[in-house]
Amino acid sequence: MRLVWLTSVVALLLLAVNTTDAKRKPKLEPATPYTPAWADARLRTITHRYNAKQTPEQNGAALKAAMQGLKPGTELVIEAGEYSIDSWFKLDLEATEKAPIRITAAETKKTKSGEEPVFAQVIITRPDAKQNLLNVGVDSPTRYVSLRGLEFTGGGHGIRLYDCENVWIDRCHIHHTGEVAISANTKDTAFLYITRNDIHDTAGTGEGMNLGANNGKVRMHDSVIALNHVHDIGGDKVSQGDGIEIKQGSYGNLIAENTVHDTAYPCIIAYGTGGEAPNIIERNVCWNSGDNVMQVQGEAIVRNNLLMNGKGAGFSSHDHQGKSINLTFVHNTIISSNRGAKFSSWNARDGMVFANNAVYSEGTALDFSGGSEGAVVAGNVILGGVSGVGRGYTQGRNLSDFTEVSWDAVKRNAAPSAKSALNNAADKEHLIETDINAEARKRNVVGCFEK
Repeated sequence: MRLVWLTSVVALLLLAVNTTDAKRKPKLEPATPYTPAWADARLRTITHRYNAKQTPEQNGAALKAAMQGLKPGTELVIEAGEYSIDSWFKLDLEATEKAPIRITAAETKKTKSGEEPVFAQVIITRPDAKQNLLNVGVDSPTRYVSLRGLEFTGGGHGIRLYDCENVWIDRCHIHHTGEVAISANTKDTAFLYITRNDIHDTAGTGEGMNLGANNGKVRMHDSVIALNHVHDIGGDKVSQGDGIEIKQGSYGNLIAENTVHDTAYPCIIAYGTGGEAPNIIERNVCWNSGDNVMQVQGEAIVRNNLLMNGKGAGFSSHDHQGKSINLTFVHNTIISSNRGAKFSSWNARDGMVFANNAVYSEGTALDFSGGSEGAVVAGNVILGGVSGVGRGYTQGRNLSDFTEVSWDAVKRNAAPSAKSALNNAADKEHLIETDINAEARKRNVVGCFEK
């Protein structure tokens, strides 16, 4: 996989008189898997102060000017307050790896290394949905910029990414937008980091994230979508409502450790890569979809996911904007009162692997309705009916094979119980090294949990 672990840091510059300044030497420090190498670069800090004697609109205008004026090597720290911006808001900032730009909410207290930061409530909003709330990289490239700890509410799209590479959106709260919360579907993007965000209550087509465009016209590659909480995407104001959508032709991306639930369309949906590097979809927890819980066309590695309670299937794979090929689906756990896993286009296709999965259904557990010729099916434990395949699985007992789960996903502890049918049932050839919690696998346990 050509994925580069990246996080982009956006910084804002303040040109107003209520700005304080402090200089620090630039210094790069090692990145974690979900953050870019430039995440902790030492920057010159500017503090943007909220003027309580002015209106939210006046404060919004001042903040907009400050952000648009930022220079490489600058961190803009924003004080708590409501910043209302009623005009077209674009952010075209080109920084460098050694001198990025970071835009962040102020932290309310000092934290030790490894502790979760606590941010002041910085609300960026607009009064209507006539314009997107924030547009990034519109007229010129935006590079090495991060947005951190900010709250975005209102507008059309919450944050729309155009010509962006090495842009990091981290720990932001994006909600009650007039359209999708985060979109990257107008120009090709790369090395995005979208991490630890809380996204909910969208409208319009209503995706939590819409990344890439149909039929590969716009592609996102080598990006990280991780640790986000995407939820409550649906309702009367939403016509579609996918949680995280990765469009056709987008490739080499990591979609990991997201919690996605209560969506109208699939919690996570990924198309194909058009022959490029596969997408990795791992360690996600998804439940309560009005459609399939997870849907992947192909050209992906899907592993260590927990998928529960969809009105469609727990997992579905079929031809969409390309053919289903080269899809590895291993060590996942599916618990669904409806169909467990549905494979409509797996017959005589290259590179199809379905191994070491736990699929428990009150109806059909495995539905290879189009056939399963040539597909590797091994080491699965299922509960429910089977169609189109007669190999590669054993029957489980009931939900007591798990520690504490329920068909409606109210209870979601899907670790294997002491006498579970999942224990020592996996096919050794298709074992992977770790489980959903990054615990080393030492036993041949089926599903996403080792213990």
